[in-house]
Amino acid sequence: MDLTILSGNLRRIRGAKGKSQADVADAAGLSRVGYRNIESGASAPRVDSLMRIASALDVRLEELLAPVRTLTAVRFRAQKKMTTRGELLADVARWLDDYNELEELLHAREKFKFASVAEKLKGVPKADRPRKAADLARAVAGQHEVVWDICGVLENNGVKVFTPKLASEGFFGLSVAAKDGGPAVVVNVWERLSVERWIFTAAHELGHLLLHFDAYDVAKTEEDLSQEKEADTFASYFLMPDDLFDRKLEEARGLPLVKVVFTLKRFFRMSWQSVLYRVAAKSSDGSKLWSRFHWEYKSLTGYSLGKTDEPDGLDAGAFRGGPSARVADEPEHLLAGDFVEGRLHRLVRQAVEAEEISLSRAAEILGMDIDSMRGLSNSWIA
Repeated sequence: MDLTILSGNLRRIRGAKGKSQADVADAAGLSRVGYRNIESGASAPRVDSLMRIASALDVRLEELLAPVRTLTAVRFRAQKKMTTRGELLADVARWLDDYNELEELLHAREKFKFASVAEKLKGVPKADRPRKAADLARAVAGQHEVVWDICGVLENNGVKVFTPKLASEGFFGLSVAAKDGGPAVVVNVWERLSVERWIFTAAHELGHLLLHFDAYDVAKTEEDLSQEKEADTFASYFLMPDDLFDRKLEEARGLPLVKVVFTLKRFFRMSWQSVLYRVAAKSSDGSKLWSRFHWEYKSLTGYSLGKTDEPDGLDAGAFRGGPSARVADEPEHLLAGDFVEGRLHRLVRQAVEAEEISLSRAAEILGMDIDSMRGLSNSWIA
């Protein structure tokens, strides 16, 4: 047992869980001095004590004992300080190592097909780079209309996708460079963040991988606003290409502003803010559209729309059902099933069926218990 590894894991996991040393000691039935000595590395715990500590922290025993690779080529900026930063990076490192191990076992390494984009951006004026990068990336991915499956687009072009759930309204995602096991994007799929936000975040992080590949340093935690804006612009044009956006906007021009925004939102599967931003950019009185939109929305619904709101509204049938449907109602809210990373699951199945890994190892990689893994394997389509 390496006490240095155990000590570091205990500090990291306990901090991420928001527990004090006293909390863990009491839950594990240990004296506070005894637990403090274990966490500091001053004394080695008995196996039964370690099992009780793992139970108190709600983690597997292996997570306390396994070394965690330190990621360095990471772009991880958050709007607020995160107590779970270290734990998340450890989870990402483990996930990347498992993913890369499977690719090696199955000889299934995906080439990073977007790599050519960065080369083609050389000489492009800085102001034009985000839109040009979006056009080039869509061409590489063969995307000519709406991006219906952002995870599939990323994974099929050599970008790994990880989707943890973190209870944080200030953290949407991060990305990992190729030299650290990526390229990979990590998207926070916490249920209080809309699926539209998940999709935009995935494209935003792809923008960082293509535009800011020299800015991957885990030690940097403050956001660079100019780079964030460039990544936002990339995501907007990657998900809503200009020619298609213009065509759909022209088709909707006879509608009230709120209806225009929600019609385009439904078509492009984007947030109302992303759509309104683009609509305003194309209008001669764009600066006035935001206040007008909010006034119309409140007039039609009776309440104000907050910055983080992504209203569900009526279902598709009710919305199209005639004059009884309110114009501002969201036609259809995207569901979690609209954002699914599938390649890792496919690799796990291939590895299990090729007897390269056991079912218990498969469960560990996918973060399931063994019974859930058995259920999943029984439901695989032949």
